[in-house]
Amino acid sequence: MRWTSAACLLFMLLHNPAADQEQAQDKLTVTHEGKTISVLNRDAHSLGVFPLLDKEQYNAWVNELDRKTYKEAQNASFDAGGRIVEGKNGYKLDRRAFLMKYYTYLYETSGPAVIEVPTYPVYPKVDTELLASLRSKQIGYYITYYNAGNRDRSHNIALAAEAIDGTVIFPGERFSFNRVVGIRTTGRGYRRAAVIVRGELSEGVGGGICQVSSTLFNAADRAGLKIVQRYSHSRHVPYVPSGRDATVSWGGPDFVFDNAYNQPVLLRAFAGGGSMAVSIFSSDVIEYFPKKVPSISHHLPEEVRDITASQNPGHQKKN
Repeated sequence: MRWTSAACLLFMLLHNPAADQEQAQDKLTVTHEGKTISVLNRDAHSLGVFPLLDKEQYNAWVNELDRKTYKEAQNASFDAGGRIVEGKNGYKLDRRAFLMKYYTYLYETSGPAVIEVPTYPVYPKVDTELLASLRSKQIGYYITYYNAGNRDRSHNIALAAEAIDGTVIFPGERFSFNRVVGIRTTGRGYRRAAVIVRGELSEGVGGGICQVSSTLFNAADRAGLKIVQRYSHSRHVPYVPSGRDATVSWGGPDFVFDNAYNQPVLLRAFAGGGSMAVSIFSSDVIEYFPKKVPSISHHLPEEVRDITASQNPGHQKKN
């Protein structure tokens, strides 16, 4: 094929190695903690009319940078000995400061540039001072009992108790058991409990969780917290008095309550040695309205074998 002089000139203009090299040397590199997280050309967000930016493209890019750099703060918590462990700050992309740096690169400099992402601190919602203040007054308490020899069910109860332990519910906030405890899967450490309490339906994986939610319900109700959502089993379960249970299932029934008080409340939960206990604390200035809730006897609930779960390990039913 023969090239005309005009075609050759057009090819040279469109495929100028020097221009390509100049463009490559004009890139912006964005880093976070010394690592490159994005590289782009100077005109990546240009509308073609200097100095206007395509805000939609720019915002989508910054949203991705925000996702890559965000670090969630860690609330203060309790260790195994009941001592308070200090929380840790997180951080988030400072969009205004980043935009100023980006404008400087576009309009005040030439050649390649590097921007280290500016961030601002994100502080824990629950700090050590708040946790310490919430241990002064117990406003609710409840305890239930289970067969510690049923290892799988005992393990699930302890795992769910650990998930709610240390939760702080602020005034006007809502507590959801399913949201706080999360999905019950083997990947999250839950076990299939083939032996269950009579009257209780097995969740397959996570059997025994309903005893945790039922214990929490009675403690929350005794503390006068506003019960928003609660479902009972179709049959009586013996680890709480009749009608005092709260069945839960992932994707199904949930146990939900609101903190209508003017002070935060703290949940402490522990399961071990055959007993499941929930205590609810607040500050010493709280004005609360407790309710009378019947206690349960120390008699261990009767257990039965879940034939369906035993014969078909992949089958899961609602708890």
